[in-house]
Amino acid sequence: MEQVMEKIRGIEHQLYAYNYALAIIGIDAETAAPTDSAEGRGEAVSLLSCKQYELLTGDELGQLLEAAAALELDERAAAECRELRRMRERYTRIPAEEFAQDSRVFTLSQDAWHKAKEQSDFSIFAPWLEKGLEIRRRWAGYIDPAKDVYDVWLDFYQDGLCMASADPFFAALKEKILPLVRRIQTEGKPVRTDFLHQDWPLEDQRRLAEYVMEAMGLSPNHCTLSESEHPFTSGLYDGDVRITTHYDPQDMLSSLYSVIHEGGHALYERNVSPALRYTVLAEGSCSGVHESQSRLFENYIGRSREFLSWLWPELVRLFPKQLEGISCEELYRAANRAEPSLIRTEADELTYPLHIMVRYELEKQLMHGQLPVAELPAAWNRLYKEYLGVDVPDDAQGVLQDIHWSGGDFGYFPTYALGTAYAAQMVEQMKRSFDLGHCCAEGNLEPVRAYLREKIWQYGKMLEPAELIRRGCGGEFDPECFANYLERKYTEIYEL
Repeated sequence: MEQVMEKIRGIEHQLYAYNYALAIIGIDAETAAPTDSAEGRGEAVSLLSCKQYELLTGDELGQLLEAAAALELDERAAAECRELRRMRERYTRIPAEEFAQDSRVFTLSQDAWHKAKEQSDFSIFAPWLEKGLEIRRRWAGYIDPAKDVYDVWLDFYQDGLCMASADPFFAALKEKILPLVRRIQTEGKPVRTDFLHQDWPLEDQRRLAEYVMEAMGLSPNHCTLSESEHPFTSGLYDGDVRITTHYDPQDMLSSLYSVIHEGGHALYERNVSPALRYTVLAEGSCSGVHESQSRLFENYIGRSREFLSWLWPELVRLFPKQLEGISCEELYRAANRAEPSLIRTEADELTYPLHIMVRYELEKQLMHGQLPVAELPAAWNRLYKEYLGVDVPDDAQGVLQDIHWSGGDFGYFPTYALGTAYAAQMVEQMKRSFDLGHCCAEGNLEPVRAYLREKIWQYGKMLEPAELIRRGCGGEFDPECFANYLERKYTEIYEL
C-alpha cells in the first residue's frame, strides 16, 4: 500500500502544482492583469489544463488506481483514490482536443464578460454564453449520457444534488418567503436606512476590512485581501488563501459583508488539515458546504446584534461623521433590512433566496435549450419584477452582475441557498454547545472556529458532503430550520 500510494501522491503533487499555477493566473486576471491580455492568458490556461488532463487520464494513474482497488487502504488513502477515480471518470470521457479548446474558450469568455459589464451591453457577452452552454451540454453528454444535462452539473458542484431535490427545496422557500416579504412591505414598521447612502471614505473601509479579518482569525501572513469587480476566494493551499472585495464609496456595508463572506470561505481553506496538503483532499468539500461557511459568518455572525455591538466602537472611530446621531440598534436593523433589490451579493437574508431562484429557473431553461440566449435579459428582468418587485435598469445591474456563467459554472448558484440553509442548522447546534451570542458580543470567534474545525474544516474532501452536513448540523438536514429562523428574525425586526 505504501508503495502504491507514494506513486499516486506523486501524481497528486503534480496536479497540485498545475492547480496552483492556474489559480495564480485566475487571481491575476481579476485583480492586476491588463484589460486586453486575455489572448495570452488563454493559451497558458489551455496548456496547463491539458497537462492536468494528461495526468488524470494517463495509463499510469489508471494502473495505480486499479492496484489500489485490490489493497486494504486506510481512511485517507481510500478517500484520495475515491476522489481521483471521480475526477478521472469525468475527464476520460471528454476528448483531449475538446478539453484544451474549451478551457481556452472560458478564459476568453470571462474577458468578454468584464467588457460587457463595464459597458452594460449583454450583446458583447451573448456569443460567449452560447459557446459556454454548448460546451457544458456536450460535456454533460460525455460525463453521463443517461442523466439530465442540468443534473450532471448540479451533481458536479455538490455530489447527489439534482432537480428532484432542489425543486421542492426552492418551492418550499418561496412559499414561506414571498408572503413574509409582502407582510413586511404592508405591515412592517419602517427601518431607517437613509444614513447608509453617503460618502464612506475608501481608506477607512480598507481599515475596517483589516480589523474584521483579524477578528475572524485571518492573519495577513496567510491570507491577503485584494480588490476585484466580483469578490471571490482562491485557496492555493492551507497556508496561502487569497480573498477579494469590491469597495462601494456610497455603501460601507457592501464591502464589509463581502469581506466577512469571503473570509468564511478563507477560514475553511485555511483550516483543512496540513496532513492533507498537496493531495486532492486538500480543499473544501463541495460548493454547498463551502457556502454554508461563508454565509454562516456573513449573516448569522456578521449581521447579529451581538457582533455589531462589538464592532460598533470601531465603526464610530472610523466613521464618526457618517454615524453621528445613529445608534447601534439602528445600524443592526439597517444591516438586516428586508428590502428587495437588484444585486444578489448585496441582498438581505430574507430576499437573497429569491435572487438564487431567478438564476436556478433561468439556468434550467438555458441548459435545456428552452430559453434562447438572446432572450435571457428580458427573462431575467421579468423574473426580478415577479419575485422581487424591482425594475432592472440596465444589463450591468441585471443579467451581467455575476461572473459565474462566463466561466461555465452552471449549477453553482443553487448551492448558495442550500449552504445558507445548512448554516442555520449549524448555528442552532453551536448554541447547544456554547454561548454563541456572548462570543460574538466579545469579538471572540475562536469557539466558532473550533466547532467548525472539529466538525467540518479539518477533513477537506476526506468525508463525503452528506456526512459533513450531518456532523455540522448535528443530524439530518432540515430546511424548516432556515425558514423558521427567517420568520423569527424578521417578525422581530419589523414588529409584525
